[in-house]
Amino acid sequence: MDMERLEVGIEDEGKRLDIYLAQKLRNRYSRSRIKRFIEKLFVTVSGKEKKAHYLIAKNDIIQIVHPEIEEPPIASENIPLDIIYEDSDIIVLNKPSGMVVHPAAGNKNHTLVNALLFYTNNRLAHIGSITRPGIVHRLDKEVSGLIVVAKTDSSYRALVDSFKTRSVKKIYIAFVKGVVSHDKGSSELPIGRAVRDRKKMAVRFFNSKEAITRFEVLKRFEHYTKLRICIETGRTHQIRVHMSYMGHPIIGDSKYGGGTFKRIALYAAELGFSHPRTGKQACFKVNMPEELKSLDI
Repeated sequence: MDMERLEVGIEDEGKRLDIYLAQKLRNRYSRSRIKRFIEKLFVTVSGKEKKAHYLIAKNDIIQIVHPEIEEPPIASENIPLDIIYEDSDIIVLNKPSGMVVHPAAGNKNHTLVNALLFYTNNRLAHIGSITRPGIVHRLDKEVSGLIVVAKTDSSYRALVDSFKTRSVKKIYIAFVKGVVSHDKGSSELPIGRAVRDRKKMAVRFFNSKEAITRFEVLKRFEHYTKLRICIETGRTHQIRVHMSYMGHPIIGDSKYGGGTFKRIALYAAELGFSHPRTGKQACFKVNMPEELKSLDI
């Protein structure tokens, strides 16, 4: 195991331990992975074990043990992928509805990451979370559409920065219940974990994060509306929560009042970003999934 030693300067005094390490080690580890290091006692402060929320002080000596193997390796699986574009730096693909992006508790296999590990022979960026190699953004399990994956560490860093600075263009198409009256609109209400059901998100005005969703009507039907949606932030379930809060839940989104359908009527239709190596603008589009075409009549 490798060991690393950091001394806290006056400019960092008073910061949380996990935030300080996330800033210092941002090119190697995600904040969630750093928290696991702290929980597993791979981190000490002046020789003592501390919690992630510990407020560091000037002259604290922080020692980090970098484990060679933190968790069991993720299995690669031969699962077909719909590759839209690929080069030595990135893969852009069309994720199907029903596929989880990365392994998590209770869902270790049959994910996009399992498929990508097989397809690339494990040649993905590995500086983020160990369970999310190459993954810089996600789509909900029920949502299909475009997603970009980093094959190299440098591409991963560049793409993460693009998402943080909100320079990535993310366009979705959705069919929502009810007839939306305004041709254009937006919601900038903050989103946080729902109080009564921790598996859901909700509009909340405390313990929440900024969320910005903009939409325009593409077509009105008798009982539902087709929308083009642009998100400037990437909160969990953001579009689903905002549309439901506005009284227009997405068709098929039973979690947020959209009733039942073949699947959730939402997909990531366009994705635009600066190529992480060349800096040239790249834009990708996918057609409407077959399961949703019966709504677009």
